Amino acid sequence: MRARLLRAWRRGVRAAGPPWRVLFFGTDRFAVTALRALRAAGEPGEDSLVSRLEVVTLPSALPGDLPVRSCARELRLPVHEWPHTGPVGQFDVGVVASFGRLLSEDLIQQFPYGVLNVHPSCLPRWRGPAPIIHTVLHGDKVTGVTIMEIRPKRFDVGPIIKQEEVAVPPRCTAQELEGMLAKMGANMLLAVLKNLPESLKNKKEQPKEGVTFAPKISIAKSCVKWEEQTAAQIIQLHRAIGSMFPLQTLWKGTTVKLLDFVEVDNIPGFSDQILNDCGVVPGSVLFHKMSQTLVARCKEGWVGIKTVVLKKKLTAVDFYNGYMHSWFQQNPRTVHQECRFQTLKLSTAKKTLKERGVLAQDIKQ
Repeated sequence: MRARLLRAWRRGVRAAGPPWRVLFFGTDRFAVTALRALRAAGEPGEDSLVSRLEVVTLPSALPGDLPVRSCARELRLPVHEWPHTGPVGQFDVGVVASFGRLLSEDLIQQFPYGVLNVHPSCLPRWRGPAPIIHTVLHGDKVTGVTIMEIRPKRFDVGPIIKQEEVAVPPRCTAQELEGMLAKMGANMLLAVLKNLPESLKNKKEQPKEGVTFAPKISIAKSCVKWEEQTAAQIIQLHRAIGSMFPLQTLWKGTTVKLLDFVEVDNIPGFSDQILNDCGVVPGSVLFHKMSQTLVARCKEGWVGIKTVVLKKKLTAVDFYNGYMHSWFQQNPRTVHQECRFQTLKLSTAKKTLKERGVLAQDIKQ
């Protein structure tokens, strides 16, 4: 039976069942998990799901290589650089995971079973390139993964083949949620491929109600607005984008990156230190000696900060000793106007990937 299927594929005949010839489209860490799962599903045996696996990815723009390209080389898989997609008519199904490019109708029609997309949200909620970030940023309690069928000309509008929900863990970061949803999506993808014709037969169109969009996040989003954002909103923003863009502010005209945030409820004794917030200007900074934490006043409430980057990475203690200590020698409870973060206003809302790479290098130093 297996040999007959292989001969049929070589003649270009549509296969009736697995193993499938798969062309994979992806770029980032989320996509790597699905790619590894497909590679593992191609191991020889009676339950093999994949007989051929090749990869399409984008040209690298950041320092270093794209995660999918590195993974494909590690797994010794053929790699094609977009817009090149390899040999025409030699694959049964395409799989997209976090690719970021529209596939043409002509390309989609090359696959007898179409193109599947592993999307980390419960569509139609959070269509677009940044669903996980927006899930965390908006405080969603429930998310999930959708395996959908790609349609040309528009992102994330195709019919749903399989969808599963999962609760968003409390205080979860986007990076943590990405890892969880990537594993979930890879398992769902394999489940669909095990019985692909039946899965496609049972697909259903997305609901017209509940559509929301998850646009790409720019570096401008990382600028903390002390006068406008509450402590809860700043913490949520850090969890959503901190691993990609560290939050930024101004200290005496110099840009400062804020890396490690702490909710004040988790700072022992802090409520005893601040007896009256009345008159304290948003952005004002104190040093909480007991917990060795910087605390900054927000529109509402306070937020704790453990690490900053000012020329180099500094702990809260280092920052206090180097930049704040002289003002607090006489009375550590006093809020000084000089000790204040101010909102950073970027001249452009859109920064290049190269600048994003420099940001990442700053964090590692």
